[in-house]
Amino acid sequence: MVKLVVFDVDGTLVDSQHLIVEAQRRAFSEHDLPVPPRKEALSVVGLSLPDAFRRLVGEAGPIESLSHSYRQAFQALRIDPDYEEPLFPGMAELVERLHRREDIQLGIATGKSRRGVDHLIDKHGWDRWFATIQTADDAPSKPDPTMLQQAMREAGAEPSMTIMIGDTTYDMMMAKGAGVAAVGVGWGYHSPGALFGAGAVTVVDSATSLGDLFSGSLDASRTGSMTERLGFS
Repeated sequence: MVKLVVFDVDGTLVDSQHLIVEAQRRAFSEHDLPVPPRKEALSVVGLSLPDAFRRLVGEAGPIESLSHSYRQAFQALRIDPDYEEPLFPGMAELVERLHRREDIQLGIATGKSRRGVDHLIDKHGWDRWFATIQTADDAPSKPDPTMLQQAMREAGAEPSMTIMIGDTTYDMMMAKGAGVAAVGVGWGYHSPGALFGAGAVTVVDSATSLGDLFSGSLDASRTGSMTERLGFS
């Protein structure tokens, strides 16, 4: 049976907070709008751009124009050496280790554009490492479960053999809607308490702890015997 591990990107694999906040600042400034506080700016990470700006400025706000300005700012910042998007500590090694396992397929489900994911994959040499890649260009925004449903169809995986790893409540809610086990990471943009409240089976505090889940050494009382059920140990 196929086992599918799906990763969110921003806040889970990649530490892009400085770039995101600055791109938002430039977009709002360009429209002469008050710039959201950092916490509020990061609270919408994971949503598609229209949904993110809809939450920040309301339905009557210049959602499409803000989205366009943000994209332009983001692309400009990406080539600025002062605004890097490093992987979180240990995540490169974990992704490589899982990629090498014959019993696991990898996937991505993200609010980023396909262009943004292609950049990430090229940068880290991950070409053809992921059996399925779902982006904001391919499906409705999280927490709608469509991304995961499409991912499972593409990878030939069942919900009972799929796990979603993310840092926001939107990831956890998407997983719950798709009938998939959700694991939260505590280094991202939503608090562990919020992740548990949104349906996380467990929340890990490091890439090492996340890797332990796949070696079967994470406390079964916290995971609900998830590693045993998925056969990852």
